[in-house]
Formats: sequence, structure tokens, C-alpha cells
Amino acid sequence: MKGHVRKRGSKWCFIIDLGRDPETGKRKQKWFSGFNTKKEAERAMATKIHELNQGVFIEPSKITLEDYLKRWLQDYALTNCAPRTYEGYESIIRNHLIPSLGKITLDRLKPMHIQKYYSDKLDHGRSDKKGGLSARTVHHHHRLLHKALEQAVKWQVITVNPVRAVSPPKPKRKQIQVLTRDEVLLLLKAAENSKLYEPIFFAVNTGMRRGEIFALRWSDVDFENQLISIRRTLHRTKDSGFVFRDSAKTDGSRRSIAVSDSVVKMLKKIKRKQLEQKMALGPAYQDHDLIFCRPDGTPFDLDYLSKAFGQFIRKANLPPIRFHDLRHTHATLLLQQGEHPKVVSERLGHSTITITMDLYSHVMPNMQKEAAQKLDNLLFGD
Repeated sequence: MKGHVRKRGSKWCFIIDLGRDPETGKRKQKWFSGFNTKKEAERAMATKIHELNQGVFIEPSKITLEDYLKRWLQDYALTNCAPRTYEGYESIIRNHLIPSLGKITLDRLKPMHIQKYYSDKLDHGRSDKKGGLSARTVHHHHRLLHKALEQAVKWQVITVNPVRAVSPPKPKRKQIQVLTRDEVLLLLKAAENSKLYEPIFFAVNTGMRRGEIFALRWSDVDFENQLISIRRTLHRTKDSGFVFRDSAKTDGSRRSIAVSDSVVKMLKKIKRKQLEQKMALGPAYQDHDLIFCRPDGTPFDLDYLSKAFGQFIRKANLPPIRFHDLRHTHATLLLQQGEHPKVVSERLGHSTITITMDLYSHVMPNMQKEAAQKLDNLLFGD
């Protein structure tokens, strides 16, 4: 099988000779365009010829978006995404993308189709037919479709991702809910004799994600240096139940954070109580080396914890926040105390400091005011 490269306008393309059609006798050729350089086109042509010879080439005109997305879920998302993320992707694909766009073949899927899909979902996308989806939800659909079709480009099924030319709806910025210092103290006082006290105390003092806290093992704690290594997360899925995922959400998510004396004291208290439970249960205790677990050693039910926390907050007459908002509270209190955003970003496991600055921009005006006053004091103070 042969092919050749040529320039077409400002881009490069390659053409593969597929021989002659046995019925018509006409010469069959396949064009692949959209390459920026000649070398890029030549490399892609060599790969494509190899695929054709091996019989693994997928013809874009013969595969529908439905077929492709199902294959992408199985061959890519299942192994590269967190379990809950995969479930969310599968739900969006099954309930929204396939019914609306699934029958269109990849070679005929255009930006116009996708843009109309977004508009339709905003107008009447809810499953109960009582209105449209929020801009934030439709933006999730956009990110999923973009990611899936970027993989199609990498797999050389298509040369251009049509989602790149589409404008997704802009979601409204979510207002972060945090507790003040006094409210944190009230929360801890109210939770003192409940099962939630230790997880709440830990979340406020470390800023760790819920799944990170309940995946934490004793082997992750360095008591001497007062360091905690965050290496994995706990997820709950519909099919598999509880799953520990070692691969982190981002490169920054695998991190070590310093903890205070009060956190170390708390950990030692938990360890003593856990040893008593082990001795009481004997062989019935399931030792997963978990710090935060049920009395028999099994993992916490994360959904139950969030529900119980919501009920507890309401009974305590505190502002309506989620367990995850304790993480935001940790970051906000540190920034208000003048901690450098880079340090806060590292503790939270954000991939860049930009994410931290964007999330906690509500704290920045006060910090700028303090910085301006400090300079004023330096230059003109007594």
C-alpha cells in the first residue's frame, strides 16, 4: 500500500492509494488533511498505512459518534478516569449525547451540530422535561465531548476535533461557602461527642479532600517529622462499592503536607482507640491500615458521611455548608492569616497557583489592603 504527501493551501495532507474498486474498476484513494508540517503528515501517513495493513484502521465515515463514545468509554475512560468521573461520563453519554448526536458519523459531525446541541440542552435538556440544564452542566458535556474527540484525533480516527470550534455556555461563578474562625470553633464544640468530630477536625486542619482523608493509612503518617503523605483517594461506585485509587487527581495531588501538634495529638488518640477496637473484635476486625474507618476496620461510606454532616450542620444552626467546604475554610483562614498563596496551593494539591488564586479571590482584596498599609507604614510610619 502506497501514499504520498502534498501541500494543500497552508496545510499539509497525505493521500493513500487503496487500489481499485473490484466492482467499478475505479481507483480508490483516501485523503487525510489538516497537518501543520510535511514531517507531521509523513509520520501520520506511515502510521495510517501500518493500521490499514494490520486491519485496525477505523473509517470515520463508517463509525457513528455513538459507536465511538462507547469504545472511548471502554478503551480509555475506564482505565484513565476516577470511578465517579467515569460514572458521570457514562451517564452523560447514555442519557444526552447518544440520543441527540449518536447517529451522526464522525466524518459528518460538525461544530454546528454541537452548538445546536448546547442550545437545545440549555432550553429543554432536563430528563423530567421541565426546563433546561444549567450552563455549568452543559459545560460539563462540552468538556467531556472535547476530551473524547481529542482522543479520536490522537488515535488518528479524525484529523480535527470539531468541538474546538464551538463556544460552550459560560457557567456562573460558584460562591464558595466558608466558616469564620468563630464558626469553626462552634462547629468543633458541637461535634465534640459525635462520630463526626475527628473527620471534621482533620478536614479543617489539613484542607484534604474527603476521598483523601478516608483513604489515609497509618503508613502514610510520619509522626517524627509531622508529615502526612497523600498518595491515594477513596471512591464509591455503583458497581464496585468502595475503590481505592492510587493515581492522583493531578500531579500536585500526590503530596506531603506538614501537620500541627494538635493534629498529631488527634492521630495518636485515634490510634489508641483503634487498638482497643482491634482487641475487642479479634479476627472479626478487617485491618486495611486505615486511619478513618468504621469500628470493624472497613472503609467509611462517603455518601453517608456527607448526608450526616448536612444533618448535623442544620441541627447546630450553622451556615449551610458541605463537608468539602471545610477544605475551602482551611484555605481561606490560612490566606486571611497572611500565608503565601503558593504554600496554600501546595497544601491543597492544586496543579497551579492560578487555581488557588482564582478560587479564593474573595480573600485577595483584604490581603491587598493589608499589603498597601504595610508599605505605607514602612515608607511613612514612625
